[in-house]
Amino acid sequence: MMRQTTQNATLVFKIATATQWHNAVASGAFAGSIDDLRDGYIHLSAGDQLSATLAKHFRGQSDLVLIAFTASSLAPSLRWEASRGGDLFPHLYAPLATLHALWMKPLTLDADGIPQVPEDLS
Repeated sequence: MMRQTTQNATLVFKIATATQWHNAVASGAFAGSIDDLRDGYIHLSAGDQLSATLAKHFRGQSDLVLIAFTASSLAPSLRWEASRGGDLFPHLYAPLATLHALWMKPLTLDADGIPQVPEDLS
């Protein structure tokens, strides 16, 4: 399985609303979405998991942003655990410190209402 990397560092991604991310930046950390809080960890995705995650969980949602982090910046609270189809997904067992964000990009919807992975990542 191919992982998105930059300078030999594995990237992981958080999908959030622009409002959620703005509030997180103001407070210094993202405590989690309703789903994150329910499950007890912050759901993240590897680069090769983004398209399926966006289609399954975020269809029809506008005002979404994609935020990138290096997996190493989230250690030791980051764990790769089996999820959809047995694939290993990154789960963060701590608040997501915004200072570790490499960048944030807005996501656009296609004609079917599915948020699209930015072209420079796909």
